[in-house]
Amino acid sequence: MGNVIGLKKGKPDGPRVMIAAHIDEIGFYVKHIDDKGFLRLLPVGGWDPRMMVAQRVKVTTRTGEWLRGTLMSSTKPTHLLTADEAGKGLKIEECFVDLGMSGERVKELVELGDMVTMDRTSERVGDMVVSKTLDDRVCVFVMIEALRRLRNTAVDANIYAVATTQEEVGLRGATTAAYSLKPDIGIALDITLALDIPGMPEAEQVTRLGAGTAIKIHDSSLICHPKLVRHFRDVAEAKGIKYQLEMLPRGGTDAGGIQRSRGGVPSFTLSIPTRYVHTVNEMAHIEDIQATIDLLVAYLEVAHERKYDYSGDI
Repeated sequence: MGNVIGLKKGKPDGPRVMIAAHIDEIGFYVKHIDDKGFLRLLPVGGWDPRMMVAQRVKVTTRTGEWLRGTLMSSTKPTHLLTADEAGKGLKIEECFVDLGMSGERVKELVELGDMVTMDRTSERVGDMVVSKTLDDRVCVFVMIEALRRLRNTAVDANIYAVATTQEEVGLRGATTAAYSLKPDIGIALDITLALDIPGMPEAEQVTRLGAGTAIKIHDSSLICHPKLVRHFRDVAEAKGIKYQLEMLPRGGTDAGGIQRSRGGVPSFTLSIPTRYVHTVNEMAHIEDIQATIDLLVAYLEVAHERKYDYSGDI
């Protein structure tokens, strides 16, 4: 599946903890090349067409070469639109990539199925980091930093750090990794919606930037294990780590794939609040990122101290 798996060994009888952070990003395949060299696209992952136009992209060819292009829509320029036309919503089918080459040259270099991704850099903006693909590479960073912090620390848990693939199209990498690794505990690291922006009622904001890491209770892919939620909250409060609770009405994480592996795995998601998700301007607060690292490290040091089964529960 292309997952990358690392292991920090604990005690032989220690719990097997799987951490998952996905390395894939939403993008496109080339599905058609016309005689003029314009590329039509098949979306991979959840795109909002309103966020696609007037962007720059990279087309990755079979040789690994990057071709830069512009992602535009097949509509009239604003100067020529009627009022009715201006009010129409954009469809993905109306978008195309212009590589600035002749049709013959494009067909020499590009094949159907070649990958197309957004072409944007990461930037520090005030107290934030802004980039494409914070979903979910910022959490791969969190996972690596947590393991670096634990490099010289003995822990009871056997920690499997998995950089997963194909999360955006069905949690596929995490599902197969969990089946293979047989974890006792599953932890997904992912971003979540921060809707603390103009026009959003407070009750619908999900999370807020700068209010700490987000301890998930629920999303579309899973109900986080209540005992894991409680354990993370207790650790955060004991260590003075700022956190907020998250209930996401739509959207899922790798924890949903881990949870349903084999006979079921107690699973949970630790989230980084992020504005403008699934755009090229995803924005996260530096302090929330640090709080996520701190809480993950603190939890892994004590992951062995509690059991998450339901024996004795009513």
